[in-house]
Amino acid sequence: MSPDVDLTTPLSARHRLREKLLALDSRLFEFAAERHWPAAGPVLPRLSRSANHGVLWFATAAAIAVSGTPRARRAAARGAASLALASLAVNTLGKRSVRRPRPVLDPVPLVRRLKRQPITTSFPSGHAASAAAFATGVALESPGWGAAVAPLALSVVMSRVYTGVHFPSDVLAGAVLGMGAAYAGRALVPTRAQLGPPARPRATAPVLPDGEGLVLVANTAAGTAERVRALVSQLPAAQLVECEPGVVAAELEKAATRAQVLGVCGGDGTVNTAAEVALRHGLPLAVLPGGTLNHFAYDLGVEGSRDLAEALTRGEAVHVDVGRFTSGERRGIFLNTLSLGVYPELVQVREQWSDRIGGWPAGVLAALRVLRADRHPLHTELRGRRHPLWLLFAGNGTYHRMGLAAGRRLDLADGRLDVRVVHGGRWPALRLLAAAVAGPLTRSPVHAAVQVPRIRLDGVAPGTLLAYDGEVAEAADEVTVDKLPQALVVYRPIPQN
Repeated sequence: MSPDVDLTTPLSARHRLREKLLALDSRLFEFAAERHWPAAGPVLPRLSRSANHGVLWFATAAAIAVSGTPRARRAAARGAASLALASLAVNTLGKRSVRRPRPVLDPVPLVRRLKRQPITTSFPSGHAASAAAFATGVALESPGWGAAVAPLALSVVMSRVYTGVHFPSDVLAGAVLGMGAAYAGRALVPTRAQLGPPARPRATAPVLPDGEGLVLVANTAAGTAERVRALVSQLPAAQLVECEPGVVAAELEKAATRAQVLGVCGGDGTVNTAAEVALRHGLPLAVLPGGTLNHFAYDLGVEGSRDLAEALTRGEAVHVDVGRFTSGERRGIFLNTLSLGVYPELVQVREQWSDRIGGWPAGVLAALRVLRADRHPLHTELRGRRHPLWLLFAGNGTYHRMGLAAGRRLDLADGRLDVRVVHGGRWPALRLLAAAVAGPLTRSPVHAAVQVPRIRLDGVAPGTLLAYDGEVAEAADEVTVDKLPQALVVYRPIPQN
């Protein structure tokens, strides 16, 4: 090795660069401290304190969620989850990797300083990370809500330099980390927009500029009043029929005799009844989500009154498949799923409690009660072989899953039944949980999946429960499930190129 080589040169260059950056950071901090910020005095310190422990952001998430739209609820949930992920990254990696002292408060006017100074290290700014993570998470799900939240997030970020608790580079690094956390969360749980518009065959449907020709039947038990009023305000010529659950079927039949388009607002069972009436009368169907889950409407791309009104005024509609089942003398259709085994029992228990404690709490209670009960698996013949099953599920269309997100149908006219079974054996709760986590695996010790146009089950025990679109009935010895390809015309907004 040559004695002329100076091994310290690279280190010295890096050290000089670091010193220059720190000096620049200090000058920027002092510049901000010496500046007069009009109207910021009474606002930014309070805003900075309100963001402690994420209180400001969780309150904002709650305010967004109660606005009532599915997109807003998803935006609120994604914002809160992004914040949690960013806080975890800051507290486990950021603060421990760079132990930078806080700025000296001498240049900062006393009126700006926080009453209680932070005792953790300065780099990176946890407040900036939380603010950026929340705002970015919200924007990824709903750009409109993201734009509304962004000024608040920016104010919190600026407040950390204004009050003298962080250098500018601290908040910059925190903001970058927060945005990165939001995008990392999106990689784990994709947004609905990432899945893209569903590919389905377009259908010819009446154009209703002001809603004339639409008769909308709304199930009042589903709490649909606000959504229905919003739709009618956009389509003033539409006819509205509000009724109790017991007369929904009769009112739909009456509406079909005078409607050009049959509309419905309610839960899965109400929409199923409307689809059956629309098929029988050869009418296009307009679905306004009004239940707890609304899988069919959401998979169509209809999340609220604005989406449906847009589709009706433009005459935008698609063909969708309809699932069909026959069991003894009973015949029926389903738009979402049909199942035998544990799930029909869960639906039955949930319905008993939902009016008293609400849909979601009732679902949790039902799951706990059903899975803890002492029972024997369902025995049935499938493809000529006898099988013990805890659950058989048939979806109207193939369910897809990205990352950790729940399954969603990208095509409601693919001609397939998405059949999943959970094999019988010990510990049904663990088997069902393993099947849910595994997703659409074709082979598993506890779970199997296949996409077929038709299935037939023989040897079903009398009294076995069968659930379809939230309704429960008793199955006979034989159950046949197939599809009516592209049988129903349904309105949905089609993205404009």
